[in-house]
Amino acid sequence: MTPNALNWFKSSYSSNVGPECVEIAIAPATVHVRGSKDKDRATLGFADASWDGFVREISRP
Repeated sequence: MTPNALNWFKSSYSSNVGPECVEIAIAPATVHVRGSKDKDRATLGFADASWDGFVREISRP
């Protein structure tokens, strides 16, 4: 799936007037990540299990 065909979204903690942030797009079996400042640059893709582990780890107190 090409990055342009994905539905990208930013965190609800982000604003349109603040610094740039990371955008996420969810596709079957993959979570894609890109920087919102330069949307034409390469994206990262994570398998569902890898993404779940990452989110779980950064959510720990």
